[in-house]
Amino acid sequence: MNLSQPPLSAKSTMTTCPYCGVGCGVAASVNPDGKISVAGDTKHPANFGRLCVKGSALDETIALDGRLLHPQIRDAATNVLQPSSWDHALDKVAQGFSDIIARHGPDAVAFYVSGQLLTEDYYIANKLMKGYIGSANIDTNSRLCMSSAVAGHKRAFGEDLVPVCYEDLELADVVVLVGSNTAWCHPILFQRISKIRETRPEVKLIVIDPRRTATCELADLHLPIKPGTDVWLFNGLLHYLAHNGAIDQGFVDDHTNGVSAALAAAEVGGVDVATVAKICKIDPQDLLDFYQLFASSKKVITAFSQGVNQSSSGTDKVNSIINCHLISGSIGQPGMGPFSITGQPNAMGGREVGGLANMLAAHMDLENAGHRQTVQTFWDSPAIADTPGLKAVALFEAIEQGRVKAVWIVATNPMVSLPDANQVQRALEKCELVVISDIIEKTDTNVFADVLLPALGWGEKDGTVTNSERCISRQRSFLAAPGEARPDWKIMCDVAQRMGFAGFDFGSVHEIFDEHARLSAFKNDAVAGHRRVFNIAGLTGLDKAQFDALTPIQWPVVRDADGGVKGTQRLLADHLYSHPDGRARFIATPPRGPMHATDAEYPLALNTGRVRDQWHTMTRTGKSAKLADHVPESFIDIHPQDALLYGVREGNLARVSSQWGAMVARVQHGGGIARGSIFVPIHWSNQSASDARIGAVVNPVVDPVSGEPEFKHTPVRVEDFPVSWHGFVLSREEVGLDAVTHWTRIQGRTFARYELAGRNVIDDHGQWVRGLLGVNDPEADWLEYEDKTAGVYRAAYLIDDRIETCVFISPRPDLPSRAWLAGLFAKDVLADADRVGLLIGQPIEKGADAGPTVCSCFGVGRNTICSAIRAQGLSTVPQVTAALKAGGNCGSCVPEIKKLLVASLAEALAE
Repeated sequence: MNLSQPPLSAKSTMTTCPYCGVGCGVAASVNPDGKISVAGDTKHPANFGRLCVKGSALDETIALDGRLLHPQIRDAATNVLQPSSWDHALDKVAQGFSDIIARHGPDAVAFYVSGQLLTEDYYIANKLMKGYIGSANIDTNSRLCMSSAVAGHKRAFGEDLVPVCYEDLELADVVVLVGSNTAWCHPILFQRISKIRETRPEVKLIVIDPRRTATCELADLHLPIKPGTDVWLFNGLLHYLAHNGAIDQGFVDDHTNGVSAALAAAEVGGVDVATVAKICKIDPQDLLDFYQLFASSKKVITAFSQGVNQSSSGTDKVNSIINCHLISGSIGQPGMGPFSITGQPNAMGGREVGGLANMLAAHMDLENAGHRQTVQTFWDSPAIADTPGLKAVALFEAIEQGRVKAVWIVATNPMVSLPDANQVQRALEKCELVVISDIIEKTDTNVFADVLLPALGWGEKDGTVTNSERCISRQRSFLAAPGEARPDWKIMCDVAQRMGFAGFDFGSVHEIFDEHARLSAFKNDAVAGHRRVFNIAGLTGLDKAQFDALTPIQWPVVRDADGGVKGTQRLLADHLYSHPDGRARFIATPPRGPMHATDAEYPLALNTGRVRDQWHTMTRTGKSAKLADHVPESFIDIHPQDALLYGVREGNLARVSSQWGAMVARVQHGGGIARGSIFVPIHWSNQSASDARIGAVVNPVVDPVSGEPEFKHTPVRVEDFPVSWHGFVLSREEVGLDAVTHWTRIQGRTFARYELAGRNVIDDHGQWVRGLLGVNDPEADWLEYEDKTAGVYRAAYLIDDRIETCVFISPRPDLPSRAWLAGLFAKDVLADADRVGLLIGQPIEKGADAGPTVCSCFGVGRNTICSAIRAQGLSTVPQVTAALKAGGNCGSCVPEIKKLLVASLAEALAE
């Protein structure tokens, strides 16, 4: 990727990936031609040099197109955002917040921040809000993914502790993945599991997920439970362990409390295998096999993610899992324990500094007076929040109600990511002051900003992040700050000082990290005798050079007798927990279903989540052509029988509606969805599609303990979205879409691709298409074909024999291959055969169509793989990799390659 801003150094910079919570090390290099290249950091303990396709494509996402480079303030007269100086913008923010606090009190303002922030940014935001403004109204988008895990940890352990490390996945005899499509969402971890099974084939992999995902392709056992029945499943396991000789009685007696109450609660609704299997809608023998495997293996890792957390009973789901590890004593030793796989790059770091509205910094409790006194004393702050603040969903409800009158949104896009997203729009429209710090100028949320502040992005900002195994890593800058963009911590410190607050005169990010580290070790009489595992005292006192040289290390971090710094690989080996009595707690988890049940009006259960190659709302990944190829547009995955029942057809458009909102996407039969459910991905926004925000459909119900929304179960209906025509455009220039009913924009390498559909009747295709594309020159090199009877139209616009634009329209969605056409845009001159192919809608040359992308890392298509399998007699994934490279990098496409091998074998046997 060519840079518009200069690199800071010509050598490789060791930094950390900005995507999921695996926290992979990245080596970013400036090549002699001025381009940036990225590779895995071979010394980083999270990935040892491997990167998934998103990490491998980071160089495609750092160009400055679309960046927010200068402050903007909304002009009161025109209601339009206008460029501003930093001084004017900061003064407006500081004065606006100060005036509202003076009139309405500190709880009338709020921050909504993000797991994309670095720990130092997070620390400053929490210090400003909780210690100086004096309100706990600061929450984060981590509320949407990890807060149920946090709440479950605190209930069981007395502190938000992840007891295991990544190595434990390789040391376990049984790995259970619950509500986690690890192969797609955490592919580097999944590859560690896959690799260890090559050398230790006796290791069992069990996947518990309502969908049959790519992760299931490598599993020994898949339990496709009914959505929302996780607690029944694990309560049944708890009962089975208790009654089949799998209790570690010594551990339970010496180190836990509450087992009797947990077992009694587990009895609710039935715990015998037959009853649990019926409730969960799974095969009784499969369930029994799972229970027996867990009971017979001490070394069990139960790794869970959003399928567990994102539920109105998410915290109970987490504790029902932890209960099983406590009763069997499978915790605190290598190869065993419950493992929360974090969704965001710094959700863990945010938790360390009190990033949630019900937490204080350094793992202290907001509702504990002694902890409040400790933090206030350390900060020497004028105030300290003494009651929990508003959690994410409640925060935006309070904004709409007028109770919160100013909000500062940092590094997140709640118009797309929050449930009941139309309510977020109503809230922001009513809010007196909306301040947004972002790196992208145009997002669905930024439309509502009164003040827009340009922040630094990955490659530009500097600080630390903490991954899922508690490993603190440096995210280092290797690009100069573009335009007038500034670090988030600096922006917030400047506002704090303008509000008259001391304590924010930091000159460098390492100074903030040092204060954070010192607070983690700070003791006073108010917390005497309180055990707090989080401690990074060993990292205090680092000067800038030492901070810059910091290598990955897991907390707690202390200094040994010789003054050396020592991290901690895994926790709770001493069986001392952070509750006052030092014991772990079993939590009673009586099962309950999702808050909103399906009914006759809304008969299907909506599940939402990620796809393999995209991230959040695509403001970064949407720039990459490599990442756009695998799943180019949003979709509705539905069982074929349900599709028939509700009158929708694969490849056509359909509308998904709930009582909260609606969206439109293309129907597909992925083969992994059960009857009664549908799946829709979360990534598409109004910037990338006409009507694909699934957040508008999701219900706003939250877990009563954690406040995490129920993204995995919303009652919906699906109905046909009739259109007169389908089409697509590939164009080197942007295309106006006002005349199109439905569209999705996909980034190509030298072009943009638009998937289109319309309800208008096109009388003259040539005239209409030329108007759409702005090609008005009658002498233009314009190729076209039309079958008026069939309603089929194809056209291409060339300049000097190079293709500039092509368009294909049909009444049906089965249109020519986009992969083949994309290849034509890489040619400087089209051959005559290419021109003929454009007119007939298919390539003349055999093998020119690689087909839909399977391996994004190496750009290998389905047709290429299938042809190689047939021609070369390939029968294993390693053989495919050797022939085509596919599957040889991050491995997230390996399950798909396996399916192609099986399908090819079936075809061969049928011949």
